[in-house]
Amino acid sequence: MAMNKLVESSLVNISMNKSFGGRHKQYSHQSPTLNCTMQFAIYLPPQASNGTKVPVLYWLSGLTCTDENFMQKAGALRIAAELGIAIVAPDTSPRGDDIANDEGYDLGQGAGFYVNATQTPWRRHYQMYDYVVNELPALIESTFPVAEKRAISGHSMGGHGALMIGMKNPDRYCSISAFSPICNPVHCPWGESFHRIFGQ
Repeated sequence: MAMNKLVESSLVNISMNKSFGGRHKQYSHQSPTLNCTMQFAIYLPPQASNGTKVPVLYWLSGLTCTDENFMQKAGALRIAAELGIAIVAPDTSPRGDDIANDEGYDLGQGAGFYVNATQTPWRRHYQMYDYVVNELPALIESTFPVAEKRAISGHSMGGHGALMIGMKNPDRYCSISAFSPICNPVHCPWGESFHRIFGQ
């Protein structure tokens, strides 16, 4: 509970736009799980404007994306408004000058793969699994009018994250889906990234 209050108190609203009768907002906050400042975007449909709690879809984006890509390009907000569903899009990884990075696009900032890294220098900040499964939903549910009825989906690297997280936590999600997911990353070039963050 104390951690939730700490994270809530660090919330900073970066932007807000009206969209299809709802609100598309972007926030930053200090993450104890990732030891850095993180960003996420949230769309609250018009049904949530009076405080009514609505179901929420967690959308995990792919390599090199941010919290902005899906929200701005997918055209999903119109459907979310019609169905009365909130959408939450976290960033794909920790970011910042003191965060470990790599020259390759498939490792480091922009490529967190939604896993918990075990190797140096990645493990200090790259705990994306814990962030998506625990910290972010706790923050969202204690701050915004969303229900505990959750779904998870994603694209490419985010599809990998959605399937992996959903299958490990089937009781947390009413729906698990993915678009063009990276299903078996250890048997393709992306596996090199996994060897470096897991040491296997």
